[in-house]
Amino acid sequence: MELEKTSNFVGALSNCIMKAILSTDFHFPGQVARYTGKVRDVYSIGSDYLVMVATDRISAFDVVLPKGIPYKGQVLNQIASKFLDATADILPNWKVAEVDPMATIGWRCEPFKVEMVIRGYLTGHAWREYKAGKRSLCGVALPEGMVENQKFPEPIITPTTKAAEGHDEDISKEEIIAQGIVSREDYEQLEAYTRALFARGTQIAAGKGLILVDTKYEFGKRDGRIILMDEIHTPDSSRYFYAEGYEERLARGERQKQLSKEFVREWLMAGGFQGQAGQQVPEMTDEVVAGITDRYVELYEHITGEKFVPAPDADAAARIEANILKFLNK
Repeated sequence: MELEKTSNFVGALSNCIMKAILSTDFHFPGQVARYTGKVRDVYSIGSDYLVMVATDRISAFDVVLPKGIPYKGQVLNQIASKFLDATADILPNWKVAEVDPMATIGWRCEPFKVEMVIRGYLTGHAWREYKAGKRSLCGVALPEGMVENQKFPEPIITPTTKAAEGHDEDISKEEIIAQGIVSREDYEQLEAYTRALFARGTQIAAGKGLILVDTKYEFGKRDGRIILMDEIHTPDSSRYFYAEGYEERLARGERQKQLSKEFVREWLMAGGFQGQAGQQVPEMTDEVVAGITDRYVELYEHITGEKFVPAPDADAAARIEANILKFLNK
């Protein structure tokens, strides 16, 4: 799949040095642990705070790709921050403050060991399973006769395990409860919150001419309360279609015009990579990297309705560290 440009962002910055932030190694007052995820560097401060730095790393098929994507971390952090604020009336969330375009500080929570995936349309992983003949996903029955990208009669919840390493695995509600991963009472509350968050995200997206196709949420507990954690409605955790022309493209069996990380997965699959042993990531040329940056910026501008303003990147790591220390030293 060709990663064509969709806006003029990269071209407009052709004279700028765009350097991806692949990792950080900070040492903050009160720091008790540092965790490196697929995309984020997470610092534990005492017993209360987490510092989450959204790097420019990019992952697909649970594999971190060899090159970073300039400004991706800023896009993820700022979209997540805006949606955490826009959904805080539904349930409390972990955010305390966005201290840098690439960093947020929030409350430490005890995470539930499942991710709540909700799908409004038959696409991506669900479509690949459906196309292979499966008519049940995570214990949820799928209607016969559906086509790719068709809307479900109502959104379905298809949770996955949260793997520390390797691939997350599909799991059903019944298995989660039977294995004691989450209590029945808590799980049913997670489902209710998941549907409410998805409804809010769908409403916001519709106001911007987009369809929120599917997404995932992560939850934890703090002081006995369920808390929304991590990112929300970003291009890494969600898939968006353009609303205009959706029905026409569906009727003609054409690919939907979308804003999500699925285009990266499609590019990888076209190059023979799906994260399996022995497979190699296709070459990430400068053009490919620039095209991915362009897509992330486009999604930011569409979903927020705001112009993307790149953070100063002359010494981004020093800027991030200084902004975090400013908050922690208050």
